[in-house]
Amino acid sequence: MFSAQQDTQVIQQAIEAGVSAYVVDGLNTGRVKPILDAAVARFKQFNTLRDELSTTKDKLVERDLVVNAKRLLIKHHGVDEPEAYRMLRRTSMDRRVRMEVVAQSAIDWLQGLEGSKH
Repeated sequence: MFSAQQDTQVIQQAIEAGVSAYVVDGLNTGRVKPILDAAVARFKQFNTLRDELSTTKDKLVERDLVVNAKRLLIKHHGVDEPEAYRMLRRTSMDRRVRMEVVAQSAIDWLQGLEGSKH
């Protein structure tokens, strides 16, 4: 953003709104390209970090589903942790669905069994 204003509050608001560069003293044609290059690079970096964060959050959710499914399989079927994992993995491969889908189905089914006992 090119501006003649040097007000700190205005600059802070611009940055919070997503401005990646705030240039005071107007537009100098010799400075435009490097400033735009830096802004584009910062934007790409931000998008990469945002995508990585989203992927990491998704993986954590998937991991938690698998851990909870294993816990319930251990409890209801008396198997150890490696066998519970093998059960989930085998089902995932046999049905050609993602592991977290199998884990969620197992959780739903096993929790349903717990609910019907009470």
